[in-house]
Amino acid sequence: MFVTHKNIQIHYTSTGKGPALLLLHGFMETSEMWNDFVDELSKSRQVICVDLLGHGKTECIGYIHSMTAMAEAAYAVLDSLKIETLSCIGHSMGGYVALALAELHSGLIEDLCLLNSTYEADDNERRILRARAAQMATTNFESLVRLSFTNLFTESSREKFKPKFKKALDIGLRTSQQGFIAGHKGMAIRPNRFEIFKTIRGKKVIVIGEKDWIVDKSFLIEKTKNTAIEIELFSEGHMSYIENKSELSYFLKRFIEI
Repeated sequence: MFVTHKNIQIHYTSTGKGPALLLLHGFMETSEMWNDFVDELSKSRQVICVDLLGHGKTECIGYIHSMTAMAEAAYAVLDSLKIETLSCIGHSMGGYVALALAELHSGLIEDLCLLNSTYEADDNERRILRARAAQMATTNFESLVRLSFTNLFTESSREKFKPKFKKALDIGLRTSQQGFIAGHKGMAIRPNRFEIFKTIRGKKVIVIGEKDWIVDKSFLIEKTKNTAIEIELFSEGHMSYIENKSELSYFLKRFIEI
């Protein structure tokens, strides 16, 4: 299904009935990443999956897709479905978008899970890396995407989950050059949204992979002490929906319990 937003088409799916659950994919992913979980989750929820700007079947709106712009696109879907409150799970970049959505529409998100994600802004080193990647994408795009995506997995995971890795990589390679550049530039300028995360009324959870080099596990554990934010640790890396699929499935069913 599609909804029109700023003269482009936003692609989404809506499955099941019940309280709304919004699933937001990460960078170089699409709503397809949730396929293995939707059937189970939709037994008790209306599960909404959105292709974010420049990903999947959703078009680009420029060369900088801020997390706020992505959140506005996701909200266009929610508005068309007349969703007033929901729970949300965002993987990696999807978590950044979820926090921007919470900032834009106070009270919309009742429960929020940052899956292999963070409320922190990029540090200077990460911003430099993103700028470099955006520049390299103009001349050596496919090789860059392959390298970027491969680095999201540990070496052992790439071998252990070879078919799933290949499928995810094939999806990543479908990301347009413009979508890749705009996404990197948008992530680089996102602010710290710790205070926004704390305003979520219900469950607030960060899922972290023990071997995830992208998310600063030690910092987040220390920072969230004495807060209502829960930390859930998985054994593997950044791609929990592949590397820790059974553990994630169990966690998600608990997360959506009312």
